[in-house]
Amino acid sequence: MGKKRVRENFELPEGQEWCCISHSFQRVALKNPNKIAVIQASPTAQLHNQSLASSHIPPPYHGDRSFTFSHLFDAIDSLSFRLRSILAGAQDPFLINPTGLLNRFLWMQEFYPLLGEEILLFKTSISFVDHLQEFLGAILSACTLVIPPFNELKQNPFHVIDYLKAYSVTRMTAVPSLMRVIIPALQSEENMQVQNSLKFLVLSGEILPLSLWNTLSSLLPQTSILNLYGSTEVSGDCTYFDCRRLPRILESDSLSSVPIGIPISNCNVMLVGESDTSNEGEICVNGLCVNIGYFPDPNVMPLDYSNLSHGSLCNCSINDNESQLYFRTGDFARRLQSGDLVFLGRKDRTVKINGQRIALEEIENALRGHPDVVDAAVIFRKGQGELELLEAFIILKRTNESDEVLRSCIGCWMVEKLPLVMVPNNFFFTKSFPMSATGKVDYASLAGSISMAHIQDEIGGIKSNDLLEVIKKAFCDALSVEKVCNDDDFFMMGGDSIAAAYVSYNLGINMRLIYNFPSPSKLQVALLKKEGSSSIDVGIDDIGSLKSDTCDLYSSKPCGTSSKPVFENNDKYPVTSKCLKVDSNTYATSKSVIPCDGCPWNSNSVPMLCSFSRCNKVMCEVESKMKNICHTTWSIEFPRNKSGFMRELWKVHMESCVDASAIVVFKDWDIYLLIGSHSHKFVCVNAKSGFIRWGIELEGRIECSAAILDDFSQVVVGCYSGIIYFLDFSNGNICWTFQTRGEVKSQPVIDKRRNLVWCGSHDHYLYALNYRNHCCVYKLPCGGSIFGSPAIDEARDILYVASTSGRVTAISLKVQPFCTLWLHELNVPVFGSLSVSSNGNVICCLVDGHVLAFDSSGSIVWKGKTGGPIFAGACISHALPSQALICSRNGSVYSFELEGGDLLWECSVGDPITAAAYVDENLKLVSDSSLSSDRLVCICASSGSIHLLKISWDTTGRVHRPTEFARLELQGEIFSSPVMIGGRIFVGCRDDYVHCIAVEAQSSLSN
Repeated sequence: MGKKRVRENFELPEGQEWCCISHSFQRVALKNPNKIAVIQASPTAQLHNQSLASSHIPPPYHGDRSFTFSHLFDAIDSLSFRLRSILAGAQDPFLINPTGLLNRFLWMQEFYPLLGEEILLFKTSISFVDHLQEFLGAILSACTLVIPPFNELKQNPFHVIDYLKAYSVTRMTAVPSLMRVIIPALQSEENMQVQNSLKFLVLSGEILPLSLWNTLSSLLPQTSILNLYGSTEVSGDCTYFDCRRLPRILESDSLSSVPIGIPISNCNVMLVGESDTSNEGEICVNGLCVNIGYFPDPNVMPLDYSNLSHGSLCNCSINDNESQLYFRTGDFARRLQSGDLVFLGRKDRTVKINGQRIALEEIENALRGHPDVVDAAVIFRKGQGELELLEAFIILKRTNESDEVLRSCIGCWMVEKLPLVMVPNNFFFTKSFPMSATGKVDYASLAGSISMAHIQDEIGGIKSNDLLEVIKKAFCDALSVEKVCNDDDFFMMGGDSIAAAYVSYNLGINMRLIYNFPSPSKLQVALLKKEGSSSIDVGIDDIGSLKSDTCDLYSSKPCGTSSKPVFENNDKYPVTSKCLKVDSNTYATSKSVIPCDGCPWNSNSVPMLCSFSRCNKVMCEVESKMKNICHTTWSIEFPRNKSGFMRELWKVHMESCVDASAIVVFKDWDIYLLIGSHSHKFVCVNAKSGFIRWGIELEGRIECSAAILDDFSQVVVGCYSGIIYFLDFSNGNICWTFQTRGEVKSQPVIDKRRNLVWCGSHDHYLYALNYRNHCCVYKLPCGGSIFGSPAIDEARDILYVASTSGRVTAISLKVQPFCTLWLHELNVPVFGSLSVSSNGNVICCLVDGHVLAFDSSGSIVWKGKTGGPIFAGACISHALPSQALICSRNGSVYSFELEGGDLLWECSVGDPITAAAYVDENLKLVSDSSLSSDRLVCICASSGSIHLLKISWDTTGRVHRPTEFARLELQGEIFSSPVMIGGRIFVGCRDDYVHCIAVEAQSSLSN
């Protein structure tokens, strides 16, 4: 890689000595005890309706609160811990080190000094690093700081002008987008005073377009404008450009944005490019400005640093034997002949289209040059199939022409300015952009508004009757019915949350609308009323979101109402009444049950320590025993032309719907089943007899499957209150809990190599919980709610997770801190769990029916397509080599070849399927010694029917199309994925029971 040295200066200005911020402030405060340090300003309404209280500069108004340096010095002990840490020179665990802050201040004092007579405006949010320099710059230079009410500036940015004018502010820091917004107010004759009083304007945080500089320099001819570049990790700023130098640079370089300049004192900046001769590359920063790292707070994301060997750098004067730590910013820049850097874009704002790297900021700058455009924001997204789209959002100066005419004019104008690949595919006109707390454009919200614009455009162009037919068709598809009448209730016709999610996806609306307006006619009226309204909230992630404001996000203690045990010493829940055997005599004596002697269901079975859960997930205490347990099978001779039979052995009443899947645990000579329900009950049941061992009532309903720690001491399960519980396996007592900010529907995944539990939440985060130290060590934003469980590739130490936004993320677990290897934005929700095959490919099922296989590098290996939506993950089993079984809502099961994605077979069960398949890996049906043994696959349809498919293949390895081996109807819908071990099926049902079902042979029954 090529590395270009920009500037190196590690010497302090002559005569200056390093001093901590606390001592610097002490000297200023003692020297100026009666000088006003801070003015807590009145609201603008009070400023406009009163005369000055005095003629002082700055002029205090009635309602202002003023604090002298003496007041501020006396109040240090009562300041927040964070501010005390900064003033005392301590390392701030949440932000940056004070050495970098002081270096930034001293550099500013050397080149652009703050004088005691100056007045500064404190307008930056405390979540943005620039607020520290606004505050410290004032109090360390004996200047006065005006602090306006932040809610006013947030609600109306034009109030900035009011405070600039009222207090004769001389220096201000802002983001370019804010200045662009207030330009009309600056142009007003009433605000000419600002042009005279504002002497220094610092712009940072965003690209400064050349067109904006032109406007500002003409409006503020007496104001010095400084363009800074940096981030929190480099103490706020690391490079600067004085805009007074810009005219000379423009004589030799054609630019669309103002340069970010050269490094400040005691900072070193390099461009890491693709070759030694490249003048472009990623910005890497080193020096006093760089933070040495956060304190080991497990809840804070670590920094991204790189060790760059100085011996390999061009023109390097540092000792070749040294290796210096550089921070890789993720930003790209180009070096001009003058040595100044020009910002090209961020990694996440730089995209590749048709093999060409494109900076979205460059497109935005070009759009801002159009005479009808005030501002522009551009995003990149992937549409249907392989389509890659550039979408431009534009704020117009005037709207007297039709939208289509303007779109055409702007498109033609852009073709002349940029290569064709950089011309946006779509143009959206808007009155304003969503802004973040730091005053920057919120691109994530902007991307979400595309769906909004699409919905409004579609609804606006559809006649009332046509919209009604569109809704009715969506209802029919989700309910698998041929006809829906105008006033039919979606839920009375059998609709559920899964079907509602499918309708919301197809219509592109919030799922809440379906619950509030469950008939086609009511939904039609609701959508037409909301036509053109920004209140239509697109997406499914807001459904049932919980407000857990009273609970600590990282609590390791029970929150709210204490969870209480049930079924033990409680007359209301007698243990024996909870187990209802269908026919205990038959169960005890029948020889028609398929498994033979020696199977785990007989008393003489071998002791094991392992667990089985949905999608054929198996975990053993000792990893070396995994293969032995997975390949332990019981065979029975059974003619291929014969069918089987299923009957219920026992069922346990759970008092409400059972949508969660069971986990079956083999421990010593006992076998246990653990499962929860909507009634908040979570139970441990003897899987042989159906008797309850213990039960507990949690704080929310339970829809996710449980997991068990590697030492089999604790059970982990989440619930709708957002709490993840760690329960004692022996008695159900709560060991500890962790509070998220949303429902937990994702099955936890045990990472025993690192003593972690990985679990997703409705709050859009994936959490890593250390179950030894009872704390959260890592959390990752995933862009949407996480319904399916993550998957870990143990061989490669990679974790994969997907969300309802369609984002799939790969995380390297090799070393801590963990880092993201890659992510894909599929733009289609993922509800099912991810699965990893033996060759390292991860299988991802999308709700639109597509199936994708990624390799460990993030490349798409193959794509498949089913005939309907998919809400469950792929089932991968060693018993069916090289196959991934996918269940679809169209009622079919699909088998895709794992290597290439070829469709091996498809089998319809006749009813919609929401749950995942399960292959009985511990049972073989042997019909002839010359033929291969057959396997049974359990499929549970949403209607309540359980299907056993028999899969056969010949000696050549050719798979035959499955045939139905047995079928059983339950009295409720099934959304629980089954677990099947040695001829036993465990599944939850919406008849409020968890069922144990045995497979039997028809021939045995006939005898």
